[in-house]
Amino acid sequence: MASTLNEYEKNKELNKDDVKYLTEWINKQPHLPKINELQLILFLHSCYYKLEPTKTCIENFYTVRGHCPEFFSKRNPKENHKEVIDLVLYRPLELLTPNEGYKVIYARLINTDVDKYSFPTQVKAFDMASMLMLHLEGTHKGLIIVTDMQGATFAHLTKLNPLHLKKFFFYLQDCMPVRMKGLHFINIPSWIDKLMALIKPFMKKELLEVLQLHSDLETLYKYVPQSCLPKDYGGNAESFQELAKKQRELLLENADYFIEEEKLITDESKRPGKPKNAGDIFGVEGSFKKLNID
Repeated sequence: MASTLNEYEKNKELNKDDVKYLTEWINKQPHLPKINELQLILFLHSCYYKLEPTKTCIENFYTVRGHCPEFFSKRNPKENHKEVIDLVLYRPLELLTPNEGYKVIYARLINTDVDKYSFPTQVKAFDMASMLMLHLEGTHKGLIIVTDMQGATFAHLTKLNPLHLKKFFFYLQDCMPVRMKGLHFINIPSWIDKLMALIKPFMKKELLEVLQLHSDLETLYKYVPQSCLPKDYGGNAESFQELAKKQRELLLENADYFIEEEKLITDESKRPGKPKNAGDIFGVEGSFKKLNID
């Protein structure tokens, strides 16, 4: 686990009194799980050390994780979902962006078989890689996701469910303890406009502003230098295949972390007032029509 002492050293705005305040606040919330100091620091950092937004983020995070089992349950990589490891790669890269010091997560389908594809499984893979990175490395100044769409087909697009997309983007924007600084797609397919039409309604202005589609890798280098990328793109990081192998090993090595992490959700039976359900957060599932793509 990342050192909390190191967090205070690298984040001069981080205040121990704020962490103490949040600890006392959580202890008074019977429905929230008990979380450690590093987890509190991650939330505080992601909300730029503003206490009320941090409390909202914590509340959202553990509530959503309890109401989206398709994303956040059965996370033991040794038992329940070998397909998570073998479906899609989400790998934090070693080199930070040189100017801003942002962390880069590289994503790409491992198994391109449409019959094996599941968006909830992809979200699970993304979240497991991201949460483990935060647990092991602590805070970063910002996070950039570079998604290589090589191997993705129009048939993959037709398997997307609008309710799953709504849930994911709410989680990404209102729950995750990260500072999202870039969402980049490379090797974009001819049907990218249809994907964008599908996801943009669920994206806030702040995320739309950092969304970039790259038909040429040269335009990506303005945000993520070539040197940061895998050697498949002429960079200094290991190849896609090597990264996939190492990420697989890392997830398996940390199976105990995922088993414990899965337990950290709200207990709605203890929530003051009325318990929340998925409909309270995301709306009624029946209001989402079946996806139709021309």
